[in-house]
Amino acid sequence: MKKILIVDDINGWRNYHVQVLTALFKGDCKITTADSARNGYDKLMENNNAPFDIIITDLQMESDFEPDYAGEWFVKQIKTFKNYYKTKIVIISATYNINVIADNLGVSYIRKSTARNFPDSYKEIVV
Repeated sequence: MKKILIVDDINGWRNYHVQVLTALFKGDCKITTADSARNGYDKLMENNNAPFDIIITDLQMESDFEPDYAGEWFVKQIKTFKNYYKTKIVIISATYNINVIADNLGVSYIRKSTARNFPDSYKEIVV
C-alpha cells in the first residue's frame, strides 16, 4: 500500500489529487492531506518513523516564505529528513517556471494544466 501526502492550499485541488491517485493505485493507498506547507511539515514530523512513499505539493501557498515559494521551502524541509530520502516528491503547480524550480530542487513536476487535462500524466511520474 502506497502512503501519500498531498499538500495544496486549494481544497478542490487536494480532492482532485486524491481522486486521481486513488484511481491510479486502485484504492491501494493511504492518502493524507495538508492545506499549507507548514501543515505539510507537521505531517512529515508525525510520520517520520513511517515515511510517505510519495509527496505531492503545490508551490504557491502561504506568502510568508518569500522570496521562495512555500512549496520550495517545504521540499527543502523534506530533504532534511533522512527517512524521506527514498520518497518520490512531485510539484504540481501553475507557476510559470515550475520546470526550473523542480530541476533546482531535484524533484519531478507536473503543470496543473497538464494534471487537469491529462490525469494519466500522474502515472508517468508517481508509478
